[in-house]
Amino acid sequence: MNITAKGARVRLISTTDEFTRLREGDEGTIEYVDDIDTIHVKWDNGATLGLVPGEDRFVVL
Repeated sequence: MNITAKGARVRLISTTDEFTRLREGDEGTIEYVDDIDTIHVKWDNGATLGLVPGEDRFVVL
């Protein structure tokens, strides 16, 4: 599955966002990718933090 495909599942490894409540191992579903390549995720815990390739680390499940 394409990493940027809507509906793809991801698992967070790390993020540079110091204010998020997300932690390593949290999982979510990609909703869309915007025009600056931020990957917007609906996290299973209710968070909506977007992933920034090159800054945040994650894996596609």
